Amino acid sequence: MKTVLSIAGSDPSGGAGIQADIKTITSLKSYAMSVITALTAQNTTGVFSIEEASAEFVGMQLDAVFSDIFPDAVKVGMVSNASIITEIAQKLKKYEAKNIVVDPVMVATSGGKLIQDNAAMALSDLLFPLSTLITPNIPEAEALTRCKINNKDDMEKSAEILFQKYNTNILIKGGHFDNCSDDLLYDGKEFFWIRGKRIDTKNTHGTGCTLSSAIACGLAKNLSLKIAVEKAKAYVFNAISNNISLGKGNGPINHCWNIK
Repeated sequence: MKTVLSIAGSDPSGGAGIQADIKTITSLKSYAMSVITALTAQNTTGVFSIEEASAEFVGMQLDAVFSDIFPDAVKVGMVSNASIITEIAQKLKKYEAKNIVVDPVMVATSGGKLIQDNAAMALSDLLFPLSTLITPNIPEAEALTRCKINNKDDMEKSAEILFQKYNTNILIKGGHFDNCSDDLLYDGKEFFWIRGKRIDTKNTHGTGCTLSSAIACGLAKNLSLKIAVEKAKAYVFNAISNNISLGKGNGPINHCWNIK
């Protein structure tokens, strides 16, 4: 069985973060491990409080995992301050981690801010260059490039800028467009449009966490990056389609749609 490590924050409502990652990895028949960077008080309506783990304790968790069950892939999600990011980057280098997918989680679906201002620079300077793939959505890509994205041409320009800055594969998620949900994968040479049908629903809490974890599962299984992204997107589409309608706000998706 392939092993996948999620480094992220906890979501007590179960729709995003570590909880979403573990459900996703398990549903895709891999062994899930976790390093928790922060506890959040959040639900489908918003983020109310964040309690960060110390950078030292995050490092101890990473040592415990890598020294015993070496992950075939790593997903990095919510990392809210620069000291934690520095610790994660040092440990990933030390253990020569592979198949690293970084989801630059900055804002929750409900609108709550999940990262400190000083962390954004550390994220881009320390973690992005180590990654196999980064997966910003359109607002995150705009923040990272300082360029407005209004259409698919803008997505391609932003992907080129991000690749030139970080020399890693880029997946810009197009779910914030009203007319489609196509994602753009760029490997520095070719643009691959990963087509997606838009579903009219507000229940999309945790989609970014889920997608990046699903991609990590594909990479752990030695799929090509393009195939891993395509399979992950199909998994998320089905998780949204098989709606479970929970919560009073932006509800969670159904991570276990494929478990009969």
